[in-house]
Amino acid sequence: MIYLIFEMIGTIAFSASGAMVAIEQKMDILGVAILGVTTAIGGGIIRDVLIGKTPPTSLNDPKYALVAVITALIVFIPYVRERLDMDHKGIVLLDAIGLGMFTVIGCNTAIPFNNMFLQVLLGVMTGVGGGVLRDMFATQKPMIFVKHFYAMASILGAILSSCLLHSPEQFAAYFSMAFIVVIRMFAAKYKWHLPKS
Repeated sequence: MIYLIFEMIGTIAFSASGAMVAIEQKMDILGVAILGVTTAIGGGIIRDVLIGKTPPTSLNDPKYALVAVITALIVFIPYVRERLDMDHKGIVLLDAIGLGMFTVIGCNTAIPFNNMFLQVLLGVMTGVGGGVLRDMFATQKPMIFVKHFYAMASILGAILSSCLLHSPEQFAAYFSMAFIVVIRMFAAKYKWHLPKS
């Protein structure tokens, strides 16, 4: 049950971020909805396609897509949009929880393959894949490659999750998720960035 709550928080936060990007790009209401859904469930679809799971979980169970669409449409309302600040600590926290949750879910998906590299890859793809698709659809450079200590937080958390593989499942999941959230919040607060050439 707690997993479902965290998944929904992540879905809502990611969809809101996708909708805000679409609005900044002057897209119509359909574009806003599509970018919201893409950001929210895109990473999970990439993960499932990589491991040959068809149809992807988020398409087989439409509740995630429906929540993402509803969120994007709510963000489209001017009254809501004017009061929604994507740099606000609350939004950053929700987004960090989503990143942590989806990264851990991606890692756990790869446990049966007994392959640490695949576990980390699927964790990161699940965590950041939707945001990369969002930025590509919006004809922007993917944000994770040009600013924010975002993908790195997911990578470090996925490695930690993989290293804790033999710990009790709930401890490994919650500890790894908390680690990602803390790293992401510190990065947002202190403006951490990776070096650039």
